[in-house]
Amino acid sequence: MAQDWFIELLKGMGRLLLHPVFYYSLFLAAVLGVSRVKRERKNFTVRAKDAYFELRQLFPLGLLVGLAISIITIAAGIAIPFAAIVLVAAATLLLSLTTRVRLLAPAFTVGAAFFALIFLSGRQIDLPLAGDLFSSLDEKIFPSIAILLALLTIGEGFLILRNGKKGTSPKLIKSKRGQTVGVHEVKRLWVVPAFMLIPGEILTMPFEWWPVFALGDNTYSLILVPFAIGLHQQIQSMLPKEAVSQLGSRVVGLGILITLIAAAGYWYPIASIVAVAIAMIGREALTLMQRMQEESRPFYFSKKNHGVMILGVLPESPADKMALGVGELVTKVNGTNVHDEQTFYEALSRNRAHCKLEVLDTNGQIRFVQRALYEGDHHELGILFVQGEKKWDSAVV
Repeated sequence: MAQDWFIELLKGMGRLLLHPVFYYSLFLAAVLGVSRVKRERKNFTVRAKDAYFELRQLFPLGLLVGLAISIITIAAGIAIPFAAIVLVAAATLLLSLTTRVRLLAPAFTVGAAFFALIFLSGRQIDLPLAGDLFSSLDEKIFPSIAILLALLTIGEGFLILRNGKKGTSPKLIKSKRGQTVGVHEVKRLWVVPAFMLIPGEILTMPFEWWPVFALGDNTYSLILVPFAIGLHQQIQSMLPKEAVSQLGSRVVGLGILITLIAAAGYWYPIASIVAVAIAMIGREALTLMQRMQEESRPFYFSKKNHGVMILGVLPESPADKMALGVGELVTKVNGTNVHDEQTFYEALSRNRAHCKLEVLDTNGQIRFVQRALYEGDHHELGILFVQGEKKWDSAVV
């Protein structure tokens, strides 16, 4: 029995390569990386991270989340109809066309598929390769889809907490008063591959070799389904790590609430609809709440009169090796007070072999850092900060 399950798992993993979302996610992550690099070069003349950064974030942590979801759904015997898998993929493709990556949150992709299933249930619609998927759907599937949405939402929150705050991108924008200010932006896409139990033998119709096995009196197919999860957050009034962690915690909380309500759907079918509706409304509400909080507070990354605010640090640069951090304020360079990029550069150029910085950290504590500078150290120190309107050539020091 264990050997049979192992063989089915291996075959199910191989079928991941048949899913269009798997390849489409690779494409979207590449687009996100290229567009970010273009924007960073426009703002600072250099990129903060290479164009492959988003691609490298696509799978590693998502595999862990997918494993947890697989174990829970299979152990609980939660079966998801193939029609739902098809509609989630369709919703992912359609919502991505809006270019708003945040709409690829499970609340919207799985939520849209859930309500589409309610509308299509009982209708005879023949699809290429799959045939009729909707006419014989059992209403018991809806609580299972709601549970899946809840688990994916908790997984989304975990991904935001653990990976969303990694490598946020510095960005320059105009404030309402027309001043150049700094913000941090995170546009991230993850793929969560999870094994799904597909009831019946629907997959054997186009593919006779598809693995089918029995549990009790029912037959199931096993397939590894890639779920795309997107995030877009712009942070302007607080430190990026704090803002992203706050959102991640709220998303996890929303997922737990949905789980509790969705579980009641097995006894009270209306609870499944309520759970999915709360998921969609609640996820959008979290975005609006964050946006309203940001707009009601002053910009964190703005020009200061008593120092230079660090908006970003280039990887492997002297500033990175000196452990300078985003949000810290450089008040003195080589013993000279600085208040903008020009005075910073002038103070730095007085001693090209060595630099000593007085830094006010994010806790309001003063610390001193110093380092020898060598020929070949790229972009001077490697600090990105908010600069004046006409000084694009000195955006990096």
